[in-house]
Amino acid sequence: MKKRLIAAAVCVAVLLLLGWGGPYVAQEGERYDLYFREADLSAASGGDALRAEQLYLEEGEVRDTRELAERLVTELLAGPEDPSLVNTIPEETALLSLELDGTRAKVDLSTRYRLLSGVSLALADYAITLTLTQLPEISAVSITVRGQQLAYRDREVFSARDVLFASNEDVIGVVPATLYLLDESGGLVPLELTLDLYEGDTQAGAVVKALLEGTEERDLYSALPEGFQVTSVRLEESTCYVDLPSAALEELPEDADLPLALRALAESLLSLRTVGEVRYLVDGEYAAVYGSASVLEPYTARN
Repeated sequence: MKKRLIAAAVCVAVLLLLGWGGPYVAQEGERYDLYFREADLSAASGGDALRAEQLYLEEGEVRDTRELAERLVTELLAGPEDPSLVNTIPEETALLSLELDGTRAKVDLSTRYRLLSGVSLALADYAITLTLTQLPEISAVSITVRGQQLAYRDREVFSARDVLFASNEDVIGVVPATLYLLDESGGLVPLELTLDLYEGDTQAGAVVKALLEGTEERDLYSALPEGFQVTSVRLEESTCYVDLPSAALEELPEDADLPLALRALAESLLSLRTVGEVRYLVDGEYAAVYGSASVLEPYTARN
């Protein structure tokens, strides 16, 4: 049995200083905080972007810390009951496993979590972190997707003290780029835009994130199929190396057009002034094919 109540809006910095957010025993049972995002961000900035919704568990519902942590993450994935809150985590994201390694909780989620990047990813990471680190036995959290770290984070382990929320003030630069997207006929069309760069971002990484996130432009769609993953992207001289995980192939739709997806990604990266060619790797090594796509030869502006 569970019962949720809505906590007042909280600033994370104040929470940390005052030590709020820990569970206590009340008449309804033991109370825990689940962290969600304010639906109206125009009235919330910085640490106020997240607000706690209270969850009450009856005594004896969970047996130990790991089971309690699993329950909290499961409730977090289910989303808030308050209509003024929204989940930071994509719908249909599933908890694959949760293990405790000393005071560190290792959370492994399904591929839906990989849809996040930039500020959205930071908010989701910290919603999970704040929810779990309220437990005295947990001081740090690591979050993976099907056992793999996400390539675009600047850290792999989080604690409540790390909670810093990105805002417009965190933009450290911009880069002009051209994303190659699908139109309604299924052809690739260019979309010129300017991408924000946050601390820790690279230009190539920003392009990949933008394609994975998709676009708000009407009638244009990302050519990257649902479940498409990139392990890492790096630039050496003028060659951009994009590492693709073979394990992700089984998650792709059967009708995924990988040759078109890789061409769209390569052409988008080639729009950067610093990129002269794009080479795909598979599990960190040169390969002939990735699924149905040939990746033996590099992509250049002439391909």
